[in-house]
Amino acid sequence: MPYYIGRNREAREAYGFDDVALVPGSLTIDPADTDTSISIGGIDLKIPFLASAMDGVVSVDFAVAMNRLGALAVLNLDGINSRYEDPKKAIAEIVNCESGKATEVFQKIYKIPIKPELIAKRVKEIKKNKVPCAVSCIPQNAAIFGPIARDAGADIFFVQSTVISVKYESSTQKPLDLQKFIKEMKIPVALGNCVTYKVALELMETGAAAILVGVGPGAACTTRGVLGIGVPQVTATVDCAAARDVYFKKTGRYVPIITDGGMITGGDVCKAIAAGSDAVMIGSPFAKAKEAPGMGYHWGMATPHANLPRGTRVHVGTTGTIEEILFGPARTDDGTQNLVGALKTSMGALGAHNIREMQMTPIIIAPSIKTEGKLLQKAQVVGMGKQK
Repeated sequence: MPYYIGRNREAREAYGFDDVALVPGSLTIDPADTDTSISIGGIDLKIPFLASAMDGVVSVDFAVAMNRLGALAVLNLDGINSRYEDPKKAIAEIVNCESGKATEVFQKIYKIPIKPELIAKRVKEIKKNKVPCAVSCIPQNAAIFGPIARDAGADIFFVQSTVISVKYESSTQKPLDLQKFIKEMKIPVALGNCVTYKVALELMETGAAAILVGVGPGAACTTRGVLGIGVPQVTATVDCAAARDVYFKKTGRYVPIITDGGMITGGDVCKAIAAGSDAVMIGSPFAKAKEAPGMGYHWGMATPHANLPRGTRVHVGTTGTIEEILFGPARTDDGTQNLVGALKTSMGALGAHNIREMQMTPIIIAPSIKTEGKLLQKAQVVGMGKQK
């Protein structure tokens, strides 16, 4: 039902991960018998996890290590890896600068022009390890970077911006024709980010191989504070998943939905899948990996924006390897490790044999779900008491 925030002004209520809970039914399954595999753009993944295209998260080495585990890491072509022959020096300067000067340092580091030859080099470095290669850039650079990455051997290309739409007006630049770009790329192209049914449907109609859902939920993102825009991830995922199902019924072509950002724990991941997502893209949990280039620090793609930064540098620490974060054994008590184990255990408890069945899970509005009975954990700052 609609709510009114003032005279004749309707506003819809929306929900995030902390607002809902999943409801078990009459069937439980051995977690070992659950199937977490999915396919995105013809790439078969054993687990529905993607690492965000952020410079503190994904490097060539990280992408190789994660992709070997059956997941998919996306390399940022707008970032440090395509600007510097040796990205580690630039990252060290970001990591070691004073907190108050972080934005200034970001803007200096990212002012160095992108080198097309480094785009091809990074793709080839990933591909030589015989793993899938996924790369990303903003729409303004896609027409140039896309063919370079494709010709170098990239398997899937992500076109990502804070907000993407099929219709784009500009008096200063020629907008990217998404449908034409996808047709000419000859490899799968994923599009993001969006948060509504209508836009998700329009993006699918361009021929997109997958849709990224989420505006501003990331741990290092300040878009919601700076621009005041965004929709909580559970509602955004449900709406975009509905568009996927309608589009599939209409065309017979299934376009996976990827919930992007806002997930810290295994429980968050489970709720995203239950809301209708086929896979999740996360940043800060993977920024904690020993293999992550950020050395315990994490920052968003819009952080170094020259005029209006929409992100910050956050310290997440280093808690374990990629394998421990994905598959365990968990060395933390707050649900931030063994994310795959958490998903499979949740699927078993909910009676879901696979991801598609998980998407049918009953969901309830439960604002007390993370606080009920957890007074001691909160007081002692252990387990769920560490979560905000």
